[in-house]
Order: sequence, then C-alpha cells, then structure tokens
Amino acid sequence: MLAGRLDALDRRLGDSLKETASRTAETLGGIQTRLSIIDEAQKNIAALSGQVVSLQEILANKQARGAFGQQQMEAIIADALPPALYSFQATLSNGSRPDCLIRLPNAAAAIVIDSKFPLESIAALRAADESERKSALVAVRADVLKHVKDIASKYLIPGETQTPAIMFVPSESIYADLHEFCPDVIQKALREQVVVVSPSILMLAIVTIQTVLKDARMREQASLIQKEVGLMMQDVKRLVERVGALTRHFTQSESDLREIAVSTEKIVRRAASIEAVDLASAEIAQLTDKT
Repeated sequence: MLAGRLDALDRRLGDSLKETASRTAETLGGIQTRLSIIDEAQKNIAALSGQVVSLQEILANKQARGAFGQQQMEAIIADALPPALYSFQATLSNGSRPDCLIRLPNAAAAIVIDSKFPLESIAALRAADESERKSALVAVRADVLKHVKDIASKYLIPGETQTPAIMFVPSESIYADLHEFCPDVIQKALREQVVVVSPSILMLAIVTIQTVLKDARMREQASLIQKEVGLMMQDVKRLVERVGALTRHFTQSESDLREIAVSTEKIVRRAASIEAVDLASAEIAQLTDKT
C-alpha cells in the first residue's frame, strides 16, 4: 500500500511539473511576443524622433521654412482650384514675385497670397519669462509688421492686384498666438489692406472663391440660355409669319375654287341654254318642211 501511494504521489508530482513547465513556456512565449512588440515600437519611436529632428532642422532654416510654408499653401490651392485660375511665383509689373496669384473670371485684378512664417520671434515669446515678455512682444510685432508692409508695398498694385492681399501663416498655433498676444498687429495689417490667415482660414477663402466661380458659371449659362431663348423666339415668330402666309394662300385658293365653281355653273347653264335653242330651231325647221 505504501509503495502504491508513493507511485501515485510520483505520478501527481510528474503531472504537476509538466503542467507547470507548460505554463512557464507559454508565459515565456507571451513575454517574447511582447518584447518583439516593444522592440518594434522602439524602432517606430526612433524613426519618429528622426522625423521630428528633420522637421526641426527644416523649421530652423529660414529658406527651408519658407519653402515648407509655400508648399503647404500650394497644396491647399492646387487641390481646390483649376490650374487655369492660379499661378505660383508669377512676376508682377513692378518685378516682384508673390508666392501665388489667383485670377477670378471677369476680373482684371488678381488676388495675391504670400506665405510668411514668423517662427523665431513667436518661439522667443513662448519661451520668455515675465521679465523678457515685453521685449519678446515687441520683436513679434516688428517681425509681423515688417512682413505686412513688405506685402503691401510690393504686391498691392492698383488695377493689377486686388485688395486686400493675403498673408498666409502655415501654422494654426502661430496664428492663434498672433491673435492672442498681438491683436493690434492684426488690426494694423487690415488697415494696410493685408489679411493674415491660417491654413484652415485659407481653405475657407478658397471655398468662397469656388462659390464665386460657380456663380460666374451659372451667370454664363443663364446668358447662354437667354440668348438661345431669344433665337428660338425669332424662329417661332418666323414660323407664325409663314403659317399666316400659308393660311392666306389657302384662303385665296378657296376663294379661287369658289369662283371657278361659279364660272363652271355659268358655263353649264349657258351650254344648256344653247342646247335648248338648237332643239327649238330644229323643231321649227321640221314643221316648215311638213308645211
């Protein structure tokens, strides 16, 4: 009995060890899978960090930053308007070259859009403490107003470009900072006939331009329809005249037919009279011969 119990205990211990080993292997497998996922996430984080560093390098370089803003503006316009209505880096009569010109139908003057990115002064304002805040605000105002005056002096040409011009700031956060910290600058820009817009506001402006284009096409189609209706009315008028002439011809033909019928009746009556006269003459001649 003792030996049997020992054997049963050995079997239970063996089964327990096998089950524990199986669970341990399964747990290790799950840990390995999670480690693989973590390793992949670390690779993605490293790649994203590289992209962020690259973006920071782009934004740190003024020329590259300007190209970044211009490309964003060009993408918004090219996605919404037909190519015939806009041109990038077009040359004006004074030799200046704004980033974009939009030409509306039946309008001699074009809409000017120029991309600006006042990053350094805004970044300095965000990083400034209370003692540096005032000087940082002065730098932001000076930077933005310089851009505004450049746009107003270079691109606003009477008869060639429309007012206001558009200053595109390719960052919603910078646009919000300008409105929060420098609302007077936005008002001064409006007085200079320059409107500061963010990407979302530029999209709204492009939608408005699309509505204007749609209305212009509808007016063109309405003019064409009106012209065609006028031509159709002329055709109807000629048709009425021709129907009237045909009616007069039928009326005249009816009158002529009645007159022909009257003449025919007269001829028949005359022929009958002549025939009656001939018969009477023949009877008289016969009577004379008998006599």
